[in-house]
Amino acid sequence: MNLDLRKAVLHNVTGNNKEQLQDTIVDAIESGEEKMLPGLGVLFEVIWKNSDEQKKEELLTTLSNGLK
Repeated sequence: MNLDLRKAVLHNVTGNNKEQLQDTIVDAIESGEEKMLPGLGVLFEVIWKNSDEQKKEELLTTLSNGLK
């Protein structure tokens, strides 16, 4: 992933409140546009980096269950 894209995504959502972040995520998912996937990846990276080991396990379980 291009570092400029990562910075652009982070710049666009920095300072957003929870409702704005949720709207961004829901819009990206509901649009179904492939171009939105890198942005969701950047947001997931932020979640992952800011999660403790227990939360990471929960995320992995949720992901695993969703892929069954």
